[in-house]
Amino acid sequence: MKAFESNHLRAEVHASPNFGPRKDGKRPSLLIMHYTGMETGEAAEHWLVNPASEVSAHYIVHEDGRIVQMVPESERAWHAGQSSWKGETDINSSSIGIEIVNGGPLLDFPEFESRQIDAVIDLCKGIVSRHGIKPEAVLAHSDIAPARKIDPGEKFPWPVLYNAGVGHWVNPSPVRGGRFFSVGDQGQPVEALQSMLALYGYGVPIDGVFGSTTELGILAFQRHFRPEKVDGVADMSTIETLHRLLSALPVLTA
Repeated sequence: MKAFESNHLRAEVHASPNFGPRKDGKRPSLLIMHYTGMETGEAAEHWLVNPASEVSAHYIVHEDGRIVQMVPESERAWHAGQSSWKGETDINSSSIGIEIVNGGPLLDFPEFESRQIDAVIDLCKGIVSRHGIKPEAVLAHSDIAPARKIDPGEKFPWPVLYNAGVGHWVNPSPVRGGRFFSVGDQGQPVEALQSMLALYGYGVPIDGVFGSTTELGILAFQRHFRPEKVDGVADMSTIETLHRLLSALPVLTA
């Protein structure tokens, strides 16, 4: 791999060979957040530049706030895997990926460090500005691959990013009782729920049947937007939060 200069003024460069050209003329329109899920940041960084791993990301952000770029933003890093958003299935070609050092389930879901999140915010601001990425297109890995991934998890501080000008957020509707939908339910109300999820971007069927794919979509939605209770049940809090997010979009785009 040829040497490159980082797109971020304060980032180090540790070039990964695991990348390629973006396909079909696609440009970054999504920004995807991951956690590393490994014991240390050093181990994760070395894995992301190891040819045998066949994975990479554009950036890794360490717990002390250190930013390392591994793939130029102009290139296609291998971070998303099998995934989809608003019908797009080649997410690697249409996104930039940030790995945030955090052990996830391996270390019992530790909190993210405040200086680390400050660095993530600074990094994200530059990326969304350079590429014109919309707030609602700043996503979790679990949003685009709900059947496979849960990162960056319900402890990731999305409201902190939003208050700093990164991403899309509304205050979740309070968890309470009332009507809900879960696996096995069928009918027009389920179809309406699926339509709202799909309109936001989630890859769920619109068939009026609350099956496992819809449940996984609800789980991903809750991890990102209603993390107080992540159970895959579409209760009133979940449905109201989803409706308010859709209503808060400046323009609904296909």
